[in-house]
Amino acid sequence: MKADEIRRKEDILPPEGRLGVLIPGLAGAVSTTFIAGVEAVRRKMALPIGSLTQMGTIRLGKRTENRVPKIKEFVPLANLESLVFGGWDIFEDNLYDACLKAKVLRKDLVEGLKDFLCEIKPYPGVFRQDFVHNLEGQYIKKEKDYLGLIEALKADIEDFKRRHNLNRCVMIWCGSTEAYLSLKDVHKSLDAFEEGLKKNDPAIAPSMLYAYAAITSGVPFVNGAPNLTVDIPALIELAEKNKVPIAGKDFKTGQTLLKTIIAPGIKARMLGLKGWFSTNILGNRDGLVLDDAASFKTKEISKKSVLDYILQPDVYPELYKDVYHKVRINYYPPRGDNKEAWDNIDIFGWLGYEMQIKINFLCRDSILAAPVVLDLALFIDFARRAGLYGIQEWLSFYFKSPMVGKELYPEHDLFIQLMKLKNTLRVLMEETEITHTGLDYYIEE
Repeated sequence: MKADEIRRKEDILPPEGRLGVLIPGLAGAVSTTFIAGVEAVRRKMALPIGSLTQMGTIRLGKRTENRVPKIKEFVPLANLESLVFGGWDIFEDNLYDACLKAKVLRKDLVEGLKDFLCEIKPYPGVFRQDFVHNLEGQYIKKEKDYLGLIEALKADIEDFKRRHNLNRCVMIWCGSTEAYLSLKDVHKSLDAFEEGLKKNDPAIAPSMLYAYAAITSGVPFVNGAPNLTVDIPALIELAEKNKVPIAGKDFKTGQTLLKTIIAPGIKARMLGLKGWFSTNILGNRDGLVLDDAASFKTKEISKKSVLDYILQPDVYPELYKDVYHKVRINYYPPRGDNKEAWDNIDIFGWLGYEMQIKINFLCRDSILAAPVVLDLALFIDFARRAGLYGIQEWLSFYFKSPMVGKELYPEHDLFIQLMKLKNTLRVLMEETEITHTGLDYYIEE
């Protein structure tokens, strides 16, 4: 992206009209919790807790200026009233029925939103059993070849825009974790990828078809799962060619969110780490999908990469060179969406004396993910209107395995990620970046 293509503050396009939010995995627990939650907030039935765009603030200028507006008052984001929801799924349920099946939200809340939720129904999804072994596609597109599927997805996008009188959309993958897929030759250039589409190359996953359809339709794409999807040279090239922003991957919500809070603290105080054992029990559809070894491997790589990048074992070998890091996810149907995460952390301090940290996080998976989906929908739309395209690393705050530019390493420290996000907003809105040096308050000229 060229610097002169980023729009000046006065040239950032306003969020006029309604914004379509298209979701592959529309009838899943995360999507239904997000959509029902937005409507509950719009009806003044609840607060958007957990959403940085709705409740977060941003400091501008010196501390002595006392300028701390809400982010949504500082940045021209789409407002909640303008959001329209649609997408695809391999199950035909409308969102009312899907909410009841997911059992995340209280039944009385769902009943209060029944009129709204019943009206939202998915388009048939794109499905391949070899990428999601533990689910069976019941409501899928009839096209068999990739190019036909892409055209069908693009037709759905245009139908959605036409029916709801939309001039812009974003797409956020909330579908299941796909089976592990390593980078192949077909992923390494746009020419190779498009040739692979013509040949129905088996290394092109369903999520990549959605991404290709979105990007070539001018729709920003966000990947909320650990799948490769847009994190391949071919689709990064496509996004740059079409000047469309992309971001991912894998929403950072429960256990990994805590890792990116705690690990930077351990490192900041130069405490040593011997081992970090993490296990989860989860009973929703995500848990069922991850009960398959191929899908779990995709998730495991995403979850395990966090510590290596935060702790920098090559820089601090005495403290972190031989850390034993184990991650487990166990499918346990009685727990439903109320995931439980256990962490045992073996640390050592002064003179090598050993200590332990124990964490038992009884979290609600979709409750933590829903505000992340909202923020990403609003920020990726803002990025498009600001003239940004390609990888949006400033949104790393929301991901377990953030996408970064070529030859860069991802930043996983949650606090650095938040600084990066807010400083990006400051730069785009032509405010001074915050460095927190603080010396200017104490040095007399």
